[in-house]
Amino acid sequence: MAAALLRLKGENNNIAGVVVGADRVAANGDTANKIGTYSLAILARHHGVKFLVAAPRTTIDLDTKTGNDIVIEERPGKEVTLVKGPRHDGVNLDLAVVETVSIAANGIGVWNPAFDVTPAELIDGIITEVGVVEKDGDGVFHLDRVFEAQGSGANPPTIGGV
Repeated sequence: MAAALLRLKGENNNIAGVVVGADRVAANGDTANKIGTYSLAILARHHGVKFLVAAPRTTIDLDTKTGNDIVIEERPGKEVTLVKGPRHDGVNLDLAVVETVSIAANGIGVWNPAFDVTPAELIDGIITEVGVVEKDGDGVFHLDRVFEAQGSGANPPTIGGV
């Protein structure tokens, strides 16, 4: 749906940007978020739409240098191969009887990551509670500056950028 929306609306400048959250932001701006975020960033770039990450400073980890250092949680495959619901007799639902049904063949391999990492080069800005961090003229985020602003009482509209 996101691809169709950006194709139909993004090219006509009806979409100002895509904003996603973040579970963790590495020092270079690589961002880990729920699975599918990386593909949204690629779609936004392809359609010329800004891609922004909204992340409180508590998610910024300056000790994690890049997204390659973020360990991605992998969940059990049964989360996507089994469904649970009330028994259906072809006409009615029997809410008293709950069944678990496999929707995949036995023995298939399943990869079920909970998160993915979006590279900083696909991110146009990182929105924090003290302002928006933009890349400098060399295309680099300086996320350490959001912590400098913390002690100063300042509330800058933009941190870094040109």
